[in-house]
Amino acid sequence: MIMNARENIANKNRIVVKIGTSTLSYENGKLNYSRLEKIAMILSDLQNSGKDIVVVSSGAVGVGAGRLKMQEPPEGLVPRQALAAIGQAELIKIYQKFFDEYNQMVAQVLLTRDGLDDETRRNNARNTLNELLTMKIIPIVNENDTVSTSEIQFGDNDNLSAKVAVLMEADLLIILSDVDGLYAADPLKNTGAKIISAIRNGDNHLERYIFDSSSAFGKGGMVTKIQAAKLCMAEGIDVGLINGTDPVNIQRIMCGKDVGTLFISK
Repeated sequence: MIMNARENIANKNRIVVKIGTSTLSYENGKLNYSRLEKIAMILSDLQNSGKDIVVVSSGAVGVGAGRLKMQEPPEGLVPRQALAAIGQAELIKIYQKFFDEYNQMVAQVLLTRDGLDDETRRNNARNTLNELLTMKIIPIVNENDTVSTSEIQFGDNDNLSAKVAVLMEADLLIILSDVDGLYAADPLKNTGAKIISAIRNGDNHLERYIFDSSSAFGKGGMVTKIQAAKLCMAEGIDVGLINGTDPVNIQRIMCGKDVGTLFISK
């Protein structure tokens, strides 16, 4: 069953790819340009092969902090919103530069949670994203951190990516992280901890695999990735959790290789 599920990934056509802060950046928060370029190349190639690609990107606050030469982002909503405003403009410019090298256009789409809760605004967001895909343009989606408050925040981009996958009726969500997958035991305490190749829908004990925490520049961790996987599996969407520090893992999982953890919806 697991092998069939992995082999079937090659047939999935609409794919949401979530790029986390740890994939975009070094530990000091500065952007990893060479990694970003590889991701742009691989996603452009997938788009050229006939796939629909939607990117959900973290990193606006970290990029904004980098532009201002901050060692770490400040506490407090308003300062982080200001950094997001700086970072969003810079981040989309960087994405455009790298995707342009492969003749692939991108477009920025900023969402808030209330925009997906309201039926009219949700339909408008879906229609815009579908039109971009029809035009063979890759949407770069992020939370609109510059205006989001606690009442309308998604809270993290793992859950945002899952909601976008559901909104777009995606076939697959790929979450790029700084871990190799979901471990059966805490890898910091057990050097022999194994990666779980696959999790089937209906496993009600996923929380027992939570061992990590988020970085200063990012939000979430394994908690939010499991929440995202549960949401997608409930909607019939498979989820691949892979290590984004090697972007070739995207190609590997799309070819059916046993890489990362696959959350199987059916």
